Amino acid sequence: MTTSPPSGPHVLRFGTFEADLHSGELRKNGLRVRLPEQPFQLLTILLEHPGQMVTREDLQKRLWPDGTFVDFEQGLNAAVKRLREALEDSAESPGLIETVPRRGYRFMGTLAASPRRIESLAVLPLANLSGDPEQEYFAEGLTEALIMTLAKIGALRVLSRTSAMRYKNTDKNLPQIARELNVDAVVEGTVQRSGDRVRISAQLLHAATDTHLWAETYDRDLRDVLALESEVARDIAEGIRVKLTPIDQARFGEARPVDPEAYEAYPKGCYHSNRRPVETAKAIECFQESMAKDPTYVAAYAGLADCFSALNAFGVLSPSESVVKAKALAQKAPEMDYGSAEAHVSLAYATMFCDYDFLTAEREFERAIELNPQYATAHRLFGFYLGVMGHYEESYAEMRRAIRLDPFSSLFHSFLAFIYLYARRYDQAVEQCIKTLQLDPNSGVAQACLAWAYRCKSQYQAAIAAWPKAVEFWPGTTPLVWFAETYGAAGYRDETYKILEQLNQLSKERYVTPYGVGRIYATLGEKEESLQWLETAYQQRAGWMVLLKVDPCFDDLRPDPRFQHLMQRMNFPP
Repeated sequence: MTTSPPSGPHVLRFGTFEADLHSGELRKNGLRVRLPEQPFQLLTILLEHPGQMVTREDLQKRLWPDGTFVDFEQGLNAAVKRLREALEDSAESPGLIETVPRRGYRFMGTLAASPRRIESLAVLPLANLSGDPEQEYFAEGLTEALIMTLAKIGALRVLSRTSAMRYKNTDKNLPQIARELNVDAVVEGTVQRSGDRVRISAQLLHAATDTHLWAETYDRDLRDVLALESEVARDIAEGIRVKLTPIDQARFGEARPVDPEAYEAYPKGCYHSNRRPVETAKAIECFQESMAKDPTYVAAYAGLADCFSALNAFGVLSPSESVVKAKALAQKAPEMDYGSAEAHVSLAYATMFCDYDFLTAEREFERAIELNPQYATAHRLFGFYLGVMGHYEESYAEMRRAIRLDPFSSLFHSFLAFIYLYARRYDQAVEQCIKTLQLDPNSGVAQACLAWAYRCKSQYQAAIAAWPKAVEFWPGTTPLVWFAETYGAAGYRDETYKILEQLNQLSKERYVTPYGVGRIYATLGEKEESLQWLETAYQQRAGWMVLLKVDPCFDDLRPDPRFQHLMQRMNFPP
């Protein structure tokens, strides 16, 4: 039998389950069921041929092409087992997945295609009609807020801001934009700010045909802007005839008034935060200003917590200056608004880096995705979490979900490259980095991952050549650590020790993560020094320590009982 991708509807229902072949998601009664990518691919193949046996040979060709997986029997059996668990099916009394002994598998359920409807949309950047260039922040912030509000509707796939912002001031027509973004509908409009009044005009168009579906103008006091965002989202849902479930209604919640000056500072913070790490300091100032104007504005707390967590992750600030503050802020955010997906993501990320409480972090990520299944950042950071825990297949699935929601985000593509690197798939990491740099030549994160992947492939000259571009877009002392580690791996020991001395002097004025120094000594083969620096990093809750389980730089040190004891103290789950 020859298997090929389906050409029919991409959402298929069977019983209480629904498989979205585009998003790679399995849902039961509208709620997402966690299923790694490979078992979902197996389900997809079986759904392509309902009632027909798909041979084990065909499954091997589709799931493990070109002999990329040597233990096929074990891999297929594991995928079938995970799929049956997700479908609440059994091998002994199958209702959906039947085993044909020694030959293959058959899908036994009854399929029903979902009715054709608008299932995906993009919100193009709202045009600023205020005549004041400073209000570009406000227009961009409203665009992002509307995207986030619409993304709470479980039946919609809403493209994230990074992808939408590519079309600011574009001369492309709607059908062309729709094809590039792979969406069914587009929202476009304008915003005009005058004092404490705001006017939003929005229209909804069927993208493929450029057909007008709905339009409305809203004129409100700026204090009511949060309620306005929910109102516009509900009207758009009605315009595309998406039925809001009780869960969707609860996600909108009751929007409270917000101080106009606090709201104005918040989108400025988002603007700079989206350009981190270079503009993180400006983002922090804006979020702090927003909190000062309105101490109950939960979004500002989450935004500020994310900035501090990022500065720790980037190795720019010490833990006491970054992740400890992030944890305190992140704990307050869900207390003020338990229904905020952003708040739960901030708490998950801070808990992971500050407390090494990985199980709590996982629960918080899952809660965030439950509250807002279309929140791309939640999928990205959950994917990163799964990757550093060593759950690579699940990590790939989450990363790809994030990229489907924000296909033009270089940060999202870079994170996928890092997961390939942690999984020792260095060729795929290099390929993904090159693809990302074609999308965004100025991505310091992608450039750093590319250099690291070259170093892991023992292509040292290529790695050394790649670092300067990463340095340009990465503040702090981190690039020096990378340089030293790469020189050490390449055998340039004198150059490595010179940089170590330089880092020692810099540490008196600026933060140098001891984890990075431990990596340098591990590369030099100096085991005792490396373990001492890792112990210091553990005590300080230093940046990058969450990579300890998967970092290739410590592969030679990994069997040491002291290293294993450190792993146990960090509470890494099996």
